[in-house]
Amino acid sequence: MRYFFFIFFCIFYTDASAENIYAGAKRIHKNIRSAIKAAANGDTVFVDAGFYKEKNLSVDKSIVLKGIGYPVLDGERRYEIISVKANDVVVDGFRLIHSGISSLEDLSGIKVYDSQNVVIRNNILEDTFFGIYIQNGLNCTIENNTLKAISIEEQQSGNGIHCWKGDSLRVIGNKISGHRDGIYFEFVKNSVIWRNISKNNLRYGLHFMFSNDDMYVNNVFRNNGSGVSVMYSNRIKMFSNYFEENWGDAAHGILLKEISDGYMEGNYFTKNTSAIYMEGANRIHMKRNVFENNGWALKIQASCMDVVLEYNNFIGNTFDVGTNGSLVLNRFTNNYWDKYEGYDLNKDKIGDIPYRPVSMYSMIVEKYPPAMILFRSFITTLLDKTEKILPSLTPENLKDSAPMMNKAF
Repeated sequence: MRYFFFIFFCIFYTDASAENIYAGAKRIHKNIRSAIKAAANGDTVFVDAGFYKEKNLSVDKSIVLKGIGYPVLDGERRYEIISVKANDVVVDGFRLIHSGISSLEDLSGIKVYDSQNVVIRNNILEDTFFGIYIQNGLNCTIENNTLKAISIEEQQSGNGIHCWKGDSLRVIGNKISGHRDGIYFEFVKNSVIWRNISKNNLRYGLHFMFSNDDMYVNNVFRNNGSGVSVMYSNRIKMFSNYFEENWGDAAHGILLKEISDGYMEGNYFTKNTSAIYMEGANRIHMKRNVFENNGWALKIQASCMDVVLEYNNFIGNTFDVGTNGSLVLNRFTNNYWDKYEGYDLNKDKIGDIPYRPVSMYSMIVEKYPPAMILFRSFITTLLDKTEKILPSLTPENLKDSAPMMNKAF
């Protein structure tokens, strides 16, 4: 009982000691900087709707900064707009526009410096260089923000959500468009990216570098310069994401380069030049993914080892699988291939003869791209039919020994 009253007293005392401070044209504090200066740790600073030009706001106390009716903070194309330099800060409900541009300083709409337990939510960021930037953050949340930029060149644009050197970060329910990369992780671990929409960005919808033990779930990456890139990272899990309409000469739904021990399940790859491009990838397990209407469903280079594909659906792709070598150390089994022409005499719903997803024509195109002009010609069809009967160029052991007669799921 004593312990209960002690906890109740602590909660009541904490609530009673926190104050609400208001900033606005009709308030005691006419500007936000004055209200922040007057606040103490644990207080909430409410900002009335209006238009504020305050150069750079520095939040160096553990406070809640709450906008009422989306007050506009203008960086005048010269300044960083909000700099968070304390733990336990919340920034909620602002519209931030026109940050400065500087590749040396990485000016941002909101930038978090060496802090933990920071929450950035329900904000609108327009025409910012970097949108939301976490630098050396721990246990921070970026949630339900909308970030829009109008970048034309990569050199003059920053990333929408940029996280450098973080742990236990959560990026949830954001909408990002028009930046260089929609979401960027570098040296970030134990973090989750969930329910975001990243589209129409110049380079990648999502970019991973040197980040381990992260997971991204139920995101949409659409019409970006080159989809998603996961590089030099380990133990990445990818569930139920949508990779759509990432077109271009070197575009792909997702690039997996020098990664190990990854798991991919329930993802949808639709209308990409290459759905997945793998180089130097090891021990990747792909299960129950859908590859539909892509140029190449999967490009798997000879440098990949111990990749397992099972129970995936390959539907309407120009080429199912492409590779650049003859030595294959990966396993394909129980996938559905719409181009499979085998039979099932024992009616167990598994084809009685293996399916070889690499066609002779795809091998020729891999080495001589201009040969694509012969696509759908009689000669290419004849080459592929001949190769199936007398294999010569295609890798002998790149095959699905138990192809499904119907969709795998």
